[in-house]
Amino acid sequence: MVETRDPAALEQEKQLLKGIAVRPRFWQRWRGCWSLSGPGWVQSALTLGAGSAGSAIFAGAVYGYRLLWVQPVAMFLGVMMFSAIGHQLLITRARPYGVFWKKLHPSLALLWGFNVLLASVVWQFPQYSLGTAVFKDIFEVFDADMPKGLIALILLVIGTSICWSYERGSRKSIRAFERILKYMLMFMVGAFLPVVIKTGLNWGELFKGYFSFHIPWNREGITIVLGQLGAAVGVNMTFLYPYTLLARGWGREHRGLKNFDLGISMFIPFVLATSFVIIACANTLYVERIDVQNAVDAAHALQPLAGLTFGRLVFSLGILSMCLTTLVIEMLICGFVLSEMLNFEFHGWAYRMSTMIANIGIIGAFYKMPLWLPVIVSSFNLIMMPIAYIGFFILQNKRSYLGDDINRGMRGTIWNIILVVAILVVAAGAVIKILSVLGFWQ
Repeated sequence: MVETRDPAALEQEKQLLKGIAVRPRFWQRWRGCWSLSGPGWVQSALTLGAGSAGSAIFAGAVYGYRLLWVQPVAMFLGVMMFSAIGHQLLITRARPYGVFWKKLHPSLALLWGFNVLLASVVWQFPQYSLGTAVFKDIFEVFDADMPKGLIALILLVIGTSICWSYERGSRKSIRAFERILKYMLMFMVGAFLPVVIKTGLNWGELFKGYFSFHIPWNREGITIVLGQLGAAVGVNMTFLYPYTLLARGWGREHRGLKNFDLGISMFIPFVLATSFVIIACANTLYVERIDVQNAVDAAHALQPLAGLTFGRLVFSLGILSMCLTTLVIEMLICGFVLSEMLNFEFHGWAYRMSTMIANIGIIGAFYKMPLWLPVIVSSFNLIMMPIAYIGFFILQNKRSYLGDDINRGMRGTIWNIILVVAILVVAAGAVIKILSVLGFWQ
């Protein structure tokens, strides 16, 4: 991909990495790695969407601070699995779809690709639905009316222009794409923080929320927890991540940068954004016992409690950013998946048209959807996750694939234990969800 077009720039980056590694002070090394980060921001842009917003709003409104622990735990397990996926990619430089096909089984590759494509299309519906509703509500703050059709078209044009900038393939265009997402995510976190400051913070409840590991053992509570787990890491992210590494041209020399990128660009933005939403809703909706059905209701409920600017406008802008970034990445994933399954390159009009498949979801802009929908879709997403996780776990320990870079010694044992825990968590969530759908979990 990119390394065939910018070999000089890639070699320069490798030399820069060597220089960063020998810098004497921690903050100097941190700043150097920060300037090179990127793929983790793409993952954050995907995972922070309508599902994360819906799950966080309901968690805060229904359970207060008590479910704050779910998002960090879910994302930590996801980051560890993604670290393994990244390790495999940087060592082998092999495109994962082909690896699944050759090293595991063709049917598994097809199932993985189809599930990722389906998830990306389905997830575009709530992005357009929630994004359109919030966009319209923002204009109503200023007593202006904007038709849904025009809003949906604006979202489509913005999303397409950002997405298609990625397929140009040069290192500069890919870095620019990642930088746009980085700034949008930073704005998102910054939009929720003032709401938390305005509504206050209960430090005692905050500590218990992160470390008591409360689990509500009823159907509603389990659905919310599963929604949070499903929204944290989705099956389409397992496909997206290795291809973003390939697009940057990263290799064995980037293993340390990969771990830094996952922690700083993926884990921290996700935990901060979702925590701020939960805390804001816990401080207001939970305390006042206000029932909400969607993000617009939540913004309206915050208005008299936190003030118009902080409660309604700023909160809505944060939610809109979540929807728009995810909308862009769902398009990118459809392009990657169809390029691999139909065997054409990651650029040109075939690729561009494949990205537009995701925008079937624009239909969601014209039908009112309750906030529970993306939460439930996230829960169903768990059913598809164990397959991909198990596949990457097998590859992580397959000597014929990784050679001497397979998990070995105490470090390898600890890594394998964490990966097994991640598999068991998503598998348990899938089982409970299936039982719930069949009526055996009440």
